[in-house]
Amino acid sequence: MPRLGVVGTLVWDTIHGPVGGEPVSDWGGIAYSLVAWEAAAPPGWSVLPIIKVGADLRVAADRFLADLDGVSSLEHVRTVTEPNNRVSLFYHDRSRRCERLTGGVPGWSAADLQPAALSCDALYVNFISGWEIDRPAAAAIGERFEGPAWCDVHSLILGVERDGTRAPRPLEDRAGWLRPFDLVQVNEDELDVLAPPARDRQSQLEELLKDGPDAVFLTTGSRGAEWAVRPETRWLPDDVAGTVGAETAPELSPARVPDPTGCGDVWGISCFAALLGGSAVREAVRSANRLAAVAAGEQGTAGLARALKGAARTATTLEVNEIV
Repeated sequence: MPRLGVVGTLVWDTIHGPVGGEPVSDWGGIAYSLVAWEAAAPPGWSVLPIIKVGADLRVAADRFLADLDGVSSLEHVRTVTEPNNRVSLFYHDRSRRCERLTGGVPGWSAADLQPAALSCDALYVNFISGWEIDRPAAAAIGERFEGPAWCDVHSLILGVERDGTRAPRPLEDRAGWLRPFDLVQVNEDELDVLAPPARDRQSQLEELLKDGPDAVFLTTGSRGAEWAVRPETRWLPDDVAGTVGAETAPELSPARVPDPTGCGDVWGISCFAALLGGSAVREAVRSANRLAAVAAGEQGTAGLARALKGAARTATTLEVNEIV
């Protein structure tokens, strides 16, 4: 059975949403990706969490992980003595927020990461804290990992102020970080940090392709996503090599209360899952857009699995009806 290794950090979130109301406290960070994988996983695939958890929240983390379908093993969920990461999110509007981090869960060195990573058929790395792996570990992925590897840049370009506030920072050795990965995901803020201003977003995406990834995907919130694919890709259909494209996102139901937290995490692993299942790039992006829109209507991860699975079943039924 093929399995996806997921590298990230479980975070206990307290979300002060963009429309007011009582804050929501729930598992966040890589929890969004793991929950979304349940709904989006290709048939026959399992998932291997490669994460570190503070001893203060390990029991609660085990309860959360035990409820996930398709987890092949918890052998690479490691307890650390440092307090688990906790984040307070304060939204200014539906896309802009202030983020404050406490906790000190460390990342993985190359020596620690390799036994787990090399046991997998594909690898998904989401920089939730920004230090899940160091550059030697990233280089080891590029040199030794034979399957497709996805990188969500996320907090790799965020520093931590003395009061815990996250703020953008320049990324040293951009190529050294991006080259090891076949597929790279960024949002618009991350792209502006990584690539110099250009006449359009596609030019910025093509700038990142020079570092070596096969494709770069840009999430644009409620507008959807764009992508750029280099020629001679290893993991993508030949008919999209050297192309750029965009897909708009479905509209959020007016009855739903928007909460953008975790939408990019849902989007990335859903897109990767579709590609691993053999979907073409545009089809994979369309599927990811659909599930991310569902996530935007859920607050926290408590009810997210049910909502995403329902959306995935509906999409499958529609596809079958179209074929028939």
